[in-house]
Amino acid sequence: MTAPTLQDLAPAGLDVTVDPYPVYAALRAEGPVHRIHVPGSGEAWLIVARDEARAALTDPRLRNDIRFSSTWTDDGGHAVGLNMLQADAPRHTRLRALVAREFTPGRIEALRPRIEELADRLVDGLLDTAVATGSADLVSSFALPLPLTVICELLGVPTADHGDFHRWSSEIVAPTSEEAAGAAVAGMTGYFAALIEEKRANPSDDLLSALVAAAAPGAAAAPAAAPLTPREIPLTPEELLGMAFLLLVAGHETTVNLISGGVLALLTHPGQLAALREDPALIGGAIEEMLRYDGPVGAAAFRFAAEPVEIGGTVVRAGDSVLVSLAAASRDPGHFPDPDRFDIRRKPAGQLGFGHGIHHCLGAPLARIEAATAIRLLLERCPGLTLAADPAGLERRTSVMLRGVRSLPVRISG
Repeated sequence: MTAPTLQDLAPAGLDVTVDPYPVYAALRAEGPVHRIHVPGSGEAWLIVARDEARAALTDPRLRNDIRFSSTWTDDGGHAVGLNMLQADAPRHTRLRALVAREFTPGRIEALRPRIEELADRLVDGLLDTAVATGSADLVSSFALPLPLTVICELLGVPTADHGDFHRWSSEIVAPTSEEAAGAAVAGMTGYFAALIEEKRANPSDDLLSALVAAAAPGAAAAPAAAPLTPREIPLTPEELLGMAFLLLVAGHETTVNLISGGVLALLTHPGQLAALREDPALIGGAIEEMLRYDGPVGAAAFRFAAEPVEIGGTVVRAGDSVLVSLAAASRDPGHFPDPDRFDIRRKPAGQLGFGHGIHHCLGAPLARIEAATAIRLLLERCPGLTLAADPAGLERRTSVMLRGVRSLPVRISG
């Protein structure tokens, strides 16, 4: 018998792309682990309780490498290289070490002036559009171009190509069809292959040039008797391509949804919006609550059991897929009292919005600074910000992995 989808389990009239939380709550009341069908991916064990989710994210028996899946044959032609999200230790450790130094809190803090400059300029454009037409789309005019510009500048992607990159990445993370997804992968793969060659011939002071250097012949030169450190092992061509892809996609897709989703939460909770306007110092806690309440990452990347694993009393067979719902875990009433209430003064210790364990989001410090800067400036400069559409009618991302709206029409009055 085929397992039900989340939509199959929803009460009549409830669209789980808009609000999956009642379904998660009902499942959690029955137990922490359930068998479901994920459209486009097949059957998986869904973890909906916070303790079991956190434990699963650190369980070495649950692997990220899809070759541990019992249904794996090949990547279907829809993979861009090999990235650290698809890898387990020790390969993951090595790949992460190559870029971790670029995402330390200190290095990210140094980007704050540039982030503020970009956000301020984007608010100018948002205001101009709203004045000229009566409303503006917060996603395309503000939430998208800010993180996309930042990560493209870090990588060394020319400004003229930013639009192509977002179009490709959006299709890859939330495919509209097999054909469109394949075309997006091909487009991004071809572009990155050409850009890598350009960086190899003409390196500059950007992250992609540094990664190209780490893949160059002779990059691991060391005395024969000395063991190589992770940073000294050259990237393979497949790893270089996968690293560039992951940094670009993960470097902006989640932050777009954090900013737009956070603004949506504020605009639909006027008391919380007023509190933040009154005390902008609450922005740090507000970002954490946005991550908990309806964060941009609905579920962690699929894990695959390398051997039988018991999770919350359920035995997961070797080769089975496991989907850890970060969204469900962050609404677990056992850890978050009154979890369906949006409260920017909450102390959401233990929320899993950016994951947990060795695959905890490397770019979390950058995303936090981008979101806090963007929302603070937006509220500061747009005191009359309101929604220009019914929240229930907003078009949502349909991916189980990512949550967010495709557009967010707003009005800005005096």
